[in-house]
Amino acid sequence: MSSPALDETFAHPALFYRTAREYTELTVSFVREGLAAGEPVAVAVPGPNLELIRSGLGADARDVLLLDMTEAGRNPGRIIPRVLRAFADAHPQERVRIVGEPVWAGRSPLEYPACAQHEALINLAFEGRAATILCPYDESRLDPVVLADARTTHPTVIAEGRERASDAYDWPAVVDRYNEELEPAPDAVVRSFEAEELPGVRHFAVDLAARMGLTGQRLQDVELAVAELTTNSVVHGGGRGTLFLWAEADRVVCEVRDRGRLTDPLAGRRPPQRGQIGGRGLMLVHYLADLVRVHTSDEGTAVRFYLGR
Repeated sequence: MSSPALDETFAHPALFYRTAREYTELTVSFVREGLAAGEPVAVAVPGPNLELIRSGLGADARDVLLLDMTEAGRNPGRIIPRVLRAFADAHPQERVRIVGEPVWAGRSPLEYPACAQHEALINLAFEGRAATILCPYDESRLDPVVLADARTTHPTVIAEGRERASDAYDWPAVVDRYNEELEPAPDAVVRSFEAEELPGVRHFAVDLAARMGLTGQRLQDVELAVAELTTNSVVHGGGRGTLFLWAEADRVVCEVRDRGRLTDPLAGRRPPQRGQIGGRGLMLVHYLADLVRVHTSDEGTAVRFYLGR
């Protein structure tokens, strides 16, 4: 007897909730529906909400991959490749079900644009994939702009117990809206580079970051990230670029600018194919950094990453 055909439609509803009880009932019901259907299920939500779901599932929790999104998704740019696609790709012959909560009240205004773009890009990353990804939003604590964006990045919205098509769904508009111009800090240290200067600019960045307070693994992260971005500038950005580096609050910020343009909206978020040579640089930066912001236009591209001290 042949196996039933796999439903390859992708579903991406936003779940609007107001109370912990409502959140627990709806997410646990969603998870149990998946388990009953034999679907692999993952939950990636902030720690306190993860405990609500774990407790609500009881013994069923052992059959679910549970991840704290404040750790796994600290940088929104790594959620697609490292959390969502990693789980889905581990089950290529099955429909998967995921609860993913990348936006919570503790997210900073600095992080939010990357969160909104992430939610939009899920639709492209999972087009034609056999998956359902439910994204909860706390109506009682999140800004109205965030809730409006959720209606734009999700084709359906679940609110007050009913799922309806969103009349605002237009995910590319959110990607474009948050493709914001980036301005380096006035006190940033600046260094231009060409191909023969790549080793020197990498060592320059590490030495400067050390003077700004980074140590140990964080200095290795700077070295790797700067190496990847400056090499990309030389190879894809017109043969040269400019490095900016500065400290703010409790972090060090690094930005690389060049004349290239990113044409793939999923650049840095698309896991490489087996045997693929190259194409991992920006994704590695997403994995290393606490936050990555990108602006690209006809005039060039700026990639900025943040590392906590």
